[in-house]
Amino acid sequence: MEKSIVIGSDHVGIELKPVIVAHLESRGYKVVDVGTDTAERTDYPIYGQAVGQRVASGEFPLGIAICGTGVGISIAANKVAGVRAACVSEPYSAELSRRHNNSNVLCFGARVVGSELAKMIVDAWLDANYEGDRHQRRIDELAAEDARDPETFAKLSQAVPNRINA
Repeated sequence: MEKSIVIGSDHVGIELKPVIVAHLESRGYKVVDVGTDTAERTDYPIYGQAVGQRVASGEFPLGIAICGTGVGISIAANKVAGVRAACVSEPYSAELSRRHNNSNVLCFGARVVGSELAKMIVDAWLDANYEGDRHQRRIDELAAEDARDPETFAKLSQAVPNRINA
């Protein structure tokens, strides 16, 4: 089975993105770049949404999105139902976002991490596997939120000790 991944960035990530693409290709990934392809100022929500939609649709199992800090583009990606985008700036959080949160979009900032650290973050994320088990109920709660299904969310959260009684 061919490994594939979608990547996108705004204008701030334009210099870091090709470094990450080359790194992914060296790991055997087929990479599809959804833009931007110019340093001309643009808006990160366009590319966060583009990456998120390609992942949520099932076209790609994973995505990477880059902006200045990673925050804005992760917010944009997380607006797409089914996306669990993690904004990280070091490898440990990237690893745990996969192991515990089953993140499917990795976000980081070109103004925050350099190319070598970015490659380490990508490697930690790609090498980690979702653990399931005790984490699955939380993923199911997130899916209920995506579906705007408060009844399912309430049922799932009833099993949580010390939950908020709101």
